[in-house]
Amino acid sequence: MRISSPLLRSGLTVAAAAVLPVALASGPASAGPGISVSTTGTNVSVTTTACAQLGGSWGTASLITGSQGDFAEGRQVALSGTSSGQTAGWSGISPGTYTVVVMCSNNSTAGTQAVIVSAAPSPSPSRSPSPSPSASPRGVMGGLGGAVEDYGTPTLVAGGALAGTGVIAAAWFLRRRRKPYRF
Repeated sequence: MRISSPLLRSGLTVAAAAVLPVALASGPASAGPGISVSTTGTNVSVTTTACAQLGGSWGTASLITGSQGDFAEGRQVALSGTSSGQTAGWSGISPGTYTVVVMCSNNSTAGTQAVIVSAAPSPSPSRSPSPSPSASPRGVMGGLGGAVEDYGTPTLVAGGALAGTGVIAAAWFLRRRRKPYRF
């Protein structure tokens, strides 16, 4: 156990020495200004915090197809929001690959991101409720506990007589089995 303790310490030192230069070279981990694009069905939305309001405008976002060349040819929407975040959105977008570009009101680009819009899911066919079957030709429906029809007095008396006869026959049979056989 004394041998493993120095090995553990030296292993941690080597690991720290290997990670430290990589961490210093990568710079700070905070994310810079940019955009965040999301899709829901045929809707596309973009969010940014990089733009400042200038002349009453935050900027413009453009949705560009693969066949369009630049920002001006895309579907443009004005950014709206507050200083903590600005958004823009497009609806009814056909499936395909698009590029979203956000230009702030000071003509600086907040960011560019590609997005894929997939086809909207087709609605599943709804099942129409089927009419309930008539109970009269099929008799008592088991799942409803016999409460489907109102049976008359003769039917109830006959059922009670059959149940009573069954109870008496079962009692007679069990009583006979208890007695020993006599020859």
